Amino acid sequence: MEEKKTKKIVRKDAENKEAAAPAKSGSTVGLRIGSVVLWAVAIACEVLCILLLNGTFYVPISMMAALIIGIVIDLVCVVVAAMLWKKANRIKPMKKEGNKVGFYLWSQLGLIMAIACFLPLIVILLKNKELDKKTKRIVAVVAIVAMVLAGALSIDYDPISAEEKASAESLIEGEVYWTAFGKKYHTHDDCQALANSDTLYAGSVTDAIEASRTTLCAFCARNDGIEGELKIEDAE
Repeated sequence: MEEKKTKKIVRKDAENKEAAAPAKSGSTVGLRIGSVVLWAVAIACEVLCILLLNGTFYVPISMMAALIIGIVIDLVCVVVAAMLWKKANRIKPMKKEGNKVGFYLWSQLGLIMAIACFLPLIVILLKNKELDKKTKRIVAVVAIVAMVLAGALSIDYDPISAEEKASAESLIEGEVYWTAFGKKYHTHDDCQALANSDTLYAGSVTDAIEASRTTLCAFCARNDGIEGELKIEDAE
């Protein structure tokens, strides 16, 4: 009991949440448009880098510097676009039933775009015979690292379907809790998996899912008798 009292619980502001509720259903449009625009910018950077390699495009700075700048801009756009896309998928996920392939492609579009925005450039760069070896080696390493980093940050490691979100929202009515770095949400603030957490965040299950906590803690599921009805994994 003493440990429970020392926990700090940060709750969502009820008034702000209520005020934002009417716009929530349509808020994914802006997020998805933002993603598409940023991916378009990333593709444009890739194309410009390819044109630069082919000698079609010229800039008054060194080839190495120009290519690295283009790759960095490409990386930033790809990562931010993927973050917006994943957030949109938490607010309004796609249905999975009867369309598992479509659901996977939609959920992992960030990863697909990360590969598309770097792989063609890397292939053309490695095949280029006119570029000096030092520039080719350094830029190739930078591009490969950027693609790996973009891919790792763009993957949706724990996608949730529309059915799973609807099920969670219908079965869990009260507050749920999550931590700053945990991947799951909990229905009990005294859950054994939260024993070492001093600060908890609290809100509805919808808030938890939109904060990328899409999975219910197994301990809490057993305590509530709802195993098998929700997306559940072992406690963190």
